[in-house]
Formats: sequence, structure tokens, C-alpha cells
Amino acid sequence: MIEHNAILRLVGIRFSKVGKIYHFNVDHLEKVMVGDQVIVDTARGTQLGEVVQVIEREPNPGDGDIKPVNRIATPRDLLLRQMWKVKEADALDVCQKRAKEIRLHNLKFVSAEFSFDGARLTFLFTSETEEKIDMKSLRTDMQKIYENSQLEFRQIGPRDVAKILGGMGACGLETRCCSRFLMEFNSISIRMAKEQGISLSPTEITGMCGRLRCCLIYEFETYNEARKGLPKRGKRIVTPAGEGKVIDVQALQGVIRVEIPEVGIKQFTREELESFSREISSQRKELETFEPVKDEDLPTSAPVNSKPDANKPRTGFRPGKKRRPGNRS
Repeated sequence: MIEHNAILRLVGIRFSKVGKIYHFNVDHLEKVMVGDQVIVDTARGTQLGEVVQVIEREPNPGDGDIKPVNRIATPRDLLLRQMWKVKEADALDVCQKRAKEIRLHNLKFVSAEFSFDGARLTFLFTSETEEKIDMKSLRTDMQKIYENSQLEFRQIGPRDVAKILGGMGACGLETRCCSRFLMEFNSISIRMAKEQGISLSPTEITGMCGRLRCCLIYEFETYNEARKGLPKRGKRIVTPAGEGKVIDVQALQGVIRVEIPEVGIKQFTREELESFSREISSQRKELETFEPVKDEDLPTSAPVNSKPDANKPRTGFRPGKKRRPGNRS
């Protein structure tokens, strides 16, 4: 039972070179440091892992579910793990040959993993087909060979395959990102490439795994932030040189290229467009606040072209009409 006033001591353990970190309790152990090899019980049997984090904090209500570390590994434990590591390569070879013999051609076995004590043997494979594969015959044959181990066949995706196999990245790095530092795979979409102005050619956006490159997400948030307030490509905007169509947006530089009829292609900075927009808005506000002239403010004299009053008697003669002789008044 964890005391409320006590300080909880946890360690983060990794079971592969670049894998997820799992937390375990080490309150019962005096000295555990980063780099130590320890023995723990997991859902996949007893495993040997490396301590990569040491955490001390106040307990939380859900800390009772955290499993404890069994012990720090001894030199004998390390030799035992090395022995099982050698046997993993043999198990993988045997499994691949047997799958070929029974004509499971759609399967590709990537690795075999023994637990620390050899009680569990896991085969990782990938398949090119989406159909369900009947592995009953293969499981039976392999169980006869490794009768002291519980067998598990687990299908993995193309990215996990690339992570395990390693090798050079599509960009030219000697080690792929997934094999170097990525502990988990994020969801990647084609929109990320579009937002960054990257060519949508398969050779430009596809990794060695055949999926969209993981690096497309690295600068995606930066581009999103830089694009705020900038017009999208294809939109018509008003610029200091006239109205035109946006043909290119360089988000990080804050530069917009606009095609203006009878002028050509002009380049504007974010600051220039924002300043021009503020000026236009200011002029519109001035027009909205302008007060028209009221009727009572007009002059009282009649206008020059006003019609004569119909009730007023007319005197004199009308221009253009001849007066008859003898009709003098």
C-alpha cells in the first residue's frame, strides 16, 4: 500500500533499442540508475530491459496498478539473454523455411523474439494481402520444434518492418528515423505535404516502407503557424498594385506572389499586405462615418431652373410670340 505522504520512485524501461518506454515501481530497491539492466514481468512474459528514466514524484490514486521491478540483472542474466538472442536467428530461419514448404508465400517473417527465460517465442511477420491467413498448420509444426515455449504469431505493418530492419533512409540518412529515435508512429496525411509546398511526387513523399514519410510531420505545425493570416493559393486579393490571383505562398519567408492582369507577377511581404489592408479599412470607416447634407441645411432661395408658380399671374409677353397689331393694352 502506497503512503500518501511518501515519494513514489518509478523507472522508465525500454525493451528494445528504439522502443516505447514502460514505467515500473522501484520503491523496494535501494539504488537503481539510468543504464541498469533489470528483470520485470510483462504481459509478454519475463523480460530484461534497460532503465532509461528515474522518476520521483508524489503518489497518485492509480499508482497501485504499476508493476514492480523484480531485480537488477546479474552477469549471469545478461549471458542467458545473449544465448536466447542467438537462438532467435535460428528460430526465424526455421520458421521461414517451414512457411515456404507449406506454400505460405504471402508471408514475410521479420524477426523472432524469445522472452528472457525462453518461456515465450514471438514471430513477427508482415503480409502483402489483406485476406486472413490460416496459420494453424505452421503453428503446429513450429510448436513441435519449440515445445518448451509458448508460440505467438503477430502481424505488423510496413513501418514496423522498416523500423526493425533499419537501413538508409529515402532522404540519404545512414539510419532511418524510425530506427534511430522514433518510439511510435504518428498519423501522416497528404495534407501535410501540401501545406508545406512539397512536391506530391511519390519519390518525394514516400519512405522506404512504401508509406508517407514520417518526417512530413516534423515541421507541419511550424508551417501551420506561419500560414496564419496569409491568403491561400488561388485566392483573389487586392494589393497595392491592383487586384490579382495568388499563385504562390512562401509561409516561412512570409512572401506572397500575385499575378495581376496587365501588370504581371508581383511579390509582396506579409507586412506590406497587412499595412495596405489596414489603410483600406481605415478609408472605409471614414466613408461610413461621413454625414450627408440635410434638407434644412440647403439654401432657402429657389434654384435657377425651378418652375414658375401656376397661380401667379403672368405679365409681359412670352418670348418668341409676335404681338398682333391693334391689340394694345
